[in-house]
Amino acid sequence: MKSLLIILLLGLSLLLSSCVSKNVYQQKVNEADLLTQDVSDLAATISELRQDKKSLQDDLSNLNVRLVEVLQQNSKLQRDLLAAYATEERQEGNLTLHQQQIVALREQLVDMQQTNDQLLATIEELNRALDKEKIAREARLAKVKNTYNQLVGALEEEIKRGELTISNLEGQLSVNLLNKILFDSGKSTIKPAGQKVLKSLGDVLSKFPDKALQISGHTDNVQISSRLIELYPSNWELSTARATSVVHFLQKKVGLQGARLIAAGYSEYHPVASNEDAAGRAQNRRIQILLVPFKAAPPAE
Repeated sequence: MKSLLIILLLGLSLLLSSCVSKNVYQQKVNEADLLTQDVSDLAATISELRQDKKSLQDDLSNLNVRLVEVLQQNSKLQRDLLAAYATEERQEGNLTLHQQQIVALREQLVDMQQTNDQLLATIEELNRALDKEKIAREARLAKVKNTYNQLVGALEEEIKRGELTISNLEGQLSVNLLNKILFDSGKSTIKPAGQKVLKSLGDVLSKFPDKALQISGHTDNVQISSRLIELYPSNWELSTARATSVVHFLQKKVGLQGARLIAAGYSEYHPVASNEDAAGRAQNRRIQILLVPFKAAPPAE
């Protein structure tokens, strides 16, 4: 009997060890997926920069070709002018005609010089625009990366537990929170654990006043139960009520400006997983917070 008890305890210990290792492994996989997505997004942005640079360089190359043509024409006109001077000395009888030719050639030289100056100015302007755009894009990428890193750092534990995800898609950050951390089933009141997550998230987002927050509520395709149908006639009302609850919390409890907040309900119509099984429906029941550009309205006169 005592030997049997020892064997059972050893088996239970091995089972618990396996579960912990599996959870740690899954957490690392999630983190690797996030980093891989971020690297992919940065690579796409760098590719776009390179395409813009190539386009500007092509314009610069065409202008350089035009400049060479203008310089060649300029040289020919100068030779013609010298020939005209020589002809003037040899043929005094045609002095008036040659003088007119000289005046015309001089006018052409002035025009060509002006064209030459304009081309040089255009080339210089294109170079400045290329440098300015490159610096601006690098600054935007660095700012998005910094915001992403701060969000991941502040919500590291929640991310590891699989309660939320943070993605960076083409320079636009998105935070997805599962409803299980925010709301009880069929309710729009934020749970204490969800308030803690939103407080951490709001504290980070308050450092970026140039970002507005589009809070979107999403549900699965399960219809509202009969006991809740008077309060929420459909998933439209439930998804909108949950998004509005998050907006109120961020404004009243975190202190974010109301002008930076947008509430929207998408009901069941923007799923991220299949509604055919419980795991997929759990992923679809979520709040998505999208960071979008924000410019404060001018004060009323």
